[in-house]
Amino acid sequence: MPGLSDWIEQLIAESTGKELKGRLPLINQDLSQHNFGLTVGFAKGDFDLIVEAPLGAQFILWEWVTALLCYALQVDPFNQPNVTEAKEQSNKVLAQGNFSFPQGIQVFENEFYLLYSNQKIASIKEFLQLPVSYFALMAYLTRGEDDLIVNLKNEISNRSTRATTFGWAPRFLHSTGQFHKGGPASGGFIQITYEPKEDLPIAGMKFTFKQLISAQALGDSAALQSRNLPFLQIHLKDKTAGIANLITEIAKD
Repeated sequence: MPGLSDWIEQLIAESTGKELKGRLPLINQDLSQHNFGLTVGFAKGDFDLIVEAPLGAQFILWEWVTALLCYALQVDPFNQPNVTEAKEQSNKVLAQGNFSFPQGIQVFENEFYLLYSNQKIASIKEFLQLPVSYFALMAYLTRGEDDLIVNLKNEISNRSTRATTFGWAPRFLHSTGQFHKGGPASGGFIQITYEPKEDLPIAGMKFTFKQLISAQALGDSAALQSRNLPFLQIHLKDKTAGIANLITEIAKD
């Protein structure tokens, strides 16, 4: 059932991730080297739990699971305060009209990308050595065109020996984005951005689509850094070459 696991991820992460509590689902995590907890499958295989049911039954089951989990955690599953917070931060950027990343936190530059971080690091690999419980990879790129970036998830997990999530932006802001800021303060956050060469106006607005995406990235980074959470932005100079270089660099010993 393609897409079901993405829906379950959003349902559980957004519903439970608040008040510094929550549970974070990992989709299609490579479990060959590390055990990150209970594994669930939807067909026969090497899983702790296998759930076989029609699509409608899956919806009802996972909604009940989420409701009971929120009851046990004592959180309101319908509240999403940190999704709203990210929107407010993005609106501030749009109002100010400054879409440049603060140059004060730039830590490294090469022919493929620029690095910005609130940590004292000199490379991506140093960031992956931070003592966090999980890493979140957040790609402000084009789904269907830049899909190679998804391979970076398992490379980061293998390099860091930490659970790693992946989210296309801005979609993840309404999914794991709530958990990132409202859940346990135990993650490390890797934002990947690129400045599109083409831009389109938005009817009735003073900002363009490119500026809107930049504002969402800047707003989310501001919300994460306001909590002193480990943050790294990788700003690609060339998407194709940059993505390929990142995968090679992280995989290399």
